[in-house]
Amino acid sequence: MTVTVGGKPYTLVSSDPPEYVRRVADFVDRKLSETISVTQLPSAQAAVLTCFNLAEDLIRAQDENAMLCRRMERIQRQTAAERQAAAESRAAAERIVQEQTAISGKETD
Repeated sequence: MTVTVGGKPYTLVSSDPPEYVRRVADFVDRKLSETISVTQLPSAQAAVLTCFNLAEDLIRAQDENAMLCRRMERIQRQTAAERQAAAESRAAAERIVQEQTAISGKETD
């Protein structure tokens, strides 16, 4: 499929759906246009700067994703520990009820 980035056509081959490829190309084109309008750099330099900016965004997103994964794992461990403690408390309460029932039964004998 052919997409246009920075006013130039590019033929891309991808296993992704065409709508997705077009969405990516439109995003890159928009970011390149923003860089050119802000910096007034020639297109080749603006393309490199755009790559750096996109790489920075990607790395920040990856770092945030890793932090959120660690947080989720910690919460899952805490939840598992709390479930275990609750199960142990229920079992202890059931034992107490059984013991009290057994004691009450002996008192009526």
